[in-house]
Amino acid sequence: MKTIYLDNAATTPILPEVIVAVSNAMANVYGNPSSIHHIGRKAKSLVETARKNIAKHFNASAQEIVFTAGGSEADNLILRNAVTNLGVTTIISSKIEHHAVLHTIENLQKDFEIVVKYVDLDEAGNVNFLHLEQLLQESDEKKLVSLMHVNNEIGNILNLKKVSELCVANNALFHSDAVQGVGHFKIDVKEIPIDFFVASAHKFHGPKGVGFAYIKRGFGIHPILHGGEQERGARAGTENVHSILGMEKALEIACLNMLKESDYIQKLKNYFINELKQNFKGIEFNGMSESETDSSYTILNVRFPKDYAMLLFNLDLKGIAVSGGSACQSGSNQGSHVLHEILSEKEAAKTSVRFSFSKFNTIEELDVVIQTLIKLIN
Repeated sequence: MKTIYLDNAATTPILPEVIVAVSNAMANVYGNPSSIHHIGRKAKSLVETARKNIAKHFNASAQEIVFTAGGSEADNLILRNAVTNLGVTTIISSKIEHHAVLHTIENLQKDFEIVVKYVDLDEAGNVNFLHLEQLLQESDEKKLVSLMHVNNEIGNILNLKKVSELCVANNALFHSDAVQGVGHFKIDVKEIPIDFFVASAHKFHGPKGVGFAYIKRGFGIHPILHGGEQERGARAGTENVHSILGMEKALEIACLNMLKESDYIQKLKNYFINELKQNFKGIEFNGMSESETDSSYTILNVRFPKDYAMLLFNLDLKGIAVSGGSACQSGSNQGSHVLHEILSEKEAAKTSVRFSFSKFNTIEELDVVIQTLIKLIN
């Protein structure tokens, strides 16, 4: 049975070139970057070169990149520093953020009694910018806005530049969980005056367990992990050298091929949408995921006309890997917090499936998925 993987928003297959980079580093770059001898200096040099190369993709400086164990840690590092170190007393976010942001904000509210406000969303999950501006202007309290670049469940794309400019105009900080955007969309920090964003390598065909935080120069960041003085004091712990070098290679390839691959994947997504419409009556697309301009080309969230309780399980039995929401919610029986927020109770009770694509998918695979769905549903 051939496996068809359509859950690339959860994680992506590691590129062969990345596996080679990681393997070579594990075999040949075994020094501790904090060691002063030549073996340690070699590791340190490669880590710092990776930092410079990663920063260049965003028109950032190397000092603005802090390596972490992934997006969730990076979100925690930034949000906790905003409250405990940068004087933020009010956080503005949305109720459809990744739980790495929502749960961190909830804990900060509990621990430090900060004010948390949620911006209004329309029925498709888009931010109401007028309401965001009103929230920014409500008081003189130090504020931070935390809104994700690309929603991991419905694929909606946030206008980072518009939010950044609103924050600048109102003397607020702006943080974005850009885990679903980095490696798929261009981000230039000279064009977009964003203060913080985060990335995770395994979302762009890199290794798991490594990511980074972009922190605009001028913010003194205090560690949330204590011990050594690695990452210029921002994060204790010996650097994950081989994974950092793998992330460097994965991002290099993603940025080099971004236009070609985005065009290819968008064509796959458009084809799949058309096939779904032709073969199934009453289907809808959650959020903006049907849109070619306002949704990520990698994500399509499909709502079927009723509840098919075993659909994901039966697709899995046929070798087709998809998701009913965020992979980070696996094991939860509460369903998608995103869909519950933007859909009525009746619509949220219907079966929704997230199909997420990569450059490794093909039209032939999508045809198999359509035929399998026809057999399972019709």
